[in-house]
Amino acid sequence: MKEQSPIGVFDSGYGGITVLLELKKVLPQYDYLYLGDNARAPYGTKSFDVVLEHTWEGVQKLFQLGCELVILACNTASAKALRTIQQQRLFEYPNKRVLGVIRPSAEIVGAITRTGEIGVLATEGTVKSCSYEIEIRKFFPEVNVSQMACPLWVPLIENNRHWTDEGKQLIFKDMNTFLKKYPNVDAIVLGCTHYPILLPLLEDIVPKNIVLISQGELVAKSLLDYLCRHQWMESKLSKSGTIQFFTSESAEIFNDNVLNIFHIYINAKKISLPWH
Repeated sequence: MKEQSPIGVFDSGYGGITVLLELKKVLPQYDYLYLGDNARAPYGTKSFDVVLEHTWEGVQKLFQLGCELVILACNTASAKALRTIQQQRLFEYPNKRVLGVIRPSAEIVGAITRTGEIGVLATEGTVKSCSYEIEIRKFFPEVNVSQMACPLWVPLIENNRHWTDEGKQLIFKDMNTFLKKYPNVDAIVLGCTHYPILLPLLEDIVPKNIVLISQGELVAKSLLDYLCRHQWMESKLSKSGTIQFFTSESAEIFNDNVLNIFHIYINAKKISLPWH
């Protein structure tokens, strides 16, 4: 009997669920295993080395749980850890793969802008890495990329305070600061998988001529293309349409916050990280 091999989805907290839900829409037949490292969130202000080690520990845990393919549904992890994991760490696991979320957005954003001015809102770690600017320029060398870190957004979401008056004021202030500084931007990448949770608020602030680019759908389409091109990996994946949730923090708190943020009932299990 074939062993279960779900697609692993890793994030520092809840943001990666925005990607998971889109994966489930586009690729509903596969099994998924979501791991949120909530005990050590947020990742956005942590150093390169710390993010790398935390991410690698999460990836290894997903491997241990049977995943052959892992999606880093975290921009900070994709920016600071993906390349090193792919090039230096996977020799221990030659038949497993790890993919990120930055490249799918970079591949299309240049075709959306008319002014040639692209914005990126992200965590401090992602902004400092310049990963978006580097990746976007590979495909669209003629565009200008303007970035801004929004370090308070993830803690607001993780603590379910983004709907409070104080939370809304902070988000409005950051967004208006960006729009005044970069008035010609007409496409904004939400370069953190938490940020699509704020879309209803952001759409009220941003002028209609500016396109807000949420990553989940792009990552899902990119994964579909990847699996079509890599049948050896696709054939390994189990297809029962299930989703399992794991967190490194309290499962009860995780379940409650997923219900509050996404309005879905789940039954997460707590696991320990590091995995060994």
